[in-house]
Amino acid sequence: MTLAFGFLAGLALLVVGAELLVRGASRLALGFGVSPLVVGLTVVAFGTSAPEVAVSVGSALEGRTDIAIGNVVGSNIFNVLFILGVSALISPLIVNVQLIRQEVPIMIAASALLLSLALDGVVGMFDGALFVGLLIAYTTFLIVQSRSEPKAVQDAFALSVAGSSRSTWDARLPTQLLMIGGGLACLVLGADLFVDAAVTLATTLGVSDIVIGLTIVAAGTSLPEVATSIMAAIKGERDIAVGNVVGSNTFNILGCLGLSALAAGDSALVVAPSLMRFDIWVMIAVAVACLPMFITGRQIARWEGAVFVLYYAAYAGYLILAAQQHDALDAFSVVMASFVLPLTIVTLAVGFVRREAS
Repeated sequence: MTLAFGFLAGLALLVVGAELLVRGASRLALGFGVSPLVVGLTVVAFGTSAPEVAVSVGSALEGRTDIAIGNVVGSNIFNVLFILGVSALISPLIVNVQLIRQEVPIMIAASALLLSLALDGVVGMFDGALFVGLLIAYTTFLIVQSRSEPKAVQDAFALSVAGSSRSTWDARLPTQLLMIGGGLACLVLGADLFVDAAVTLATTLGVSDIVIGLTIVAAGTSLPEVATSIMAAIKGERDIAVGNVVGSNTFNILGCLGLSALAAGDSALVVAPSLMRFDIWVMIAVAVACLPMFITGRQIARWEGAVFVLYYAAYAGYLILAAQQHDALDAFSVVMASFVLPLTIVTLAVGFVRREAS
C-alpha cells in the first residue's frame, strides 16, 4: 500500500505541478508581451517536461544516475512512439513545415550530441554546462525568430496557449507567481515521492534502476505530454500535438540532462553500458524516423500511429524480458529482426511511393 501510495501521490503531484507551472508561466509571459509562438514552443513544451527535470535532478542529487539518464532516454522514446502514435490514432496529425525544416533536425542533433558525449561512459559537469548553454542559445534563437512570424500564426498560438476560455481569474501577477511557486513545490515533492517508490519497486522486483527509469518512471513523468498532445489531437490542434513532443524531447536532453549533470557535480552521470549498446540508439532511431515520415506526407496517418504504438509495446516487452533474462528473449529478438522490422521498412517505402505519386 505504501509503494502504491508513493507512485500515485508522486504522479498526482507531478501532473498538478506541471499544470500549475505551465499555466502560470504562460500567462506571465504573455502578460509581459512575449510572443505566443515562443510561449508555445518553449514555456508549454518545456513546462510539460518539468516532471522529467524534477525526477532526474532529484535522482542525480541522490546518486541514482541510472534513473536520471534512463528517465530522459525512456521519456524521449515514449514521447515519439506512444504519444504521437496514440494521438495519430485519434486523428491524423498535420506536421508544420517549421517542424520539418528546423525542430526535428534540432531534436536529432541533440540526440546525436548526447551519444557522442556519452562515449566515455559519463555525462559530466562540462557536458551539462554545454547542454544548458545550447538550450539558452536555442531559446534565444526562437525568440528572435518569432518576431518575423505572421499575425495569423501569432493569433493561433495565442489561442492554443491561453485557451478558449474567457476566464480572467489568473490574469493578475500575484496569482501567476503563486501558481508558479505552487507548481514548483508540487514538482519537488512529487519527484521525491515518485523516485523513492521507483527505487523500492526496483529493489522488490530485482530489476535495475535503468529498467525502472526507462519504463515506469519515463511513462509516469511523460503524463503531461500525454495529456497535452492527446487533448490537442481531440480538439483538432494537431500541429500543437506534434510540436509539444518534439519540443519536449529537445528540452529533455539539453535542459533535463544538462541540469542533472550540473546537479551531480564531480560525481557526474554514469552512463550504463546497456544504454550505450541499445536504448540511446533506439532513441536516436525513433527521432530520425520522424524526419522521412514527416517529409513524405507532412502528416502522421492512423496506420503509422498504430505502427508507433506497436513498436513501443515491443520495446517495453524487450526491456522486461531482458531484465528477467527470460527464455523467450532470443525468440522475441529474432522475430523483431527478421520479420517485423523488414515488414515496417517495406510498408513505409510503399507509403512513400504512393504519396509521391499522388
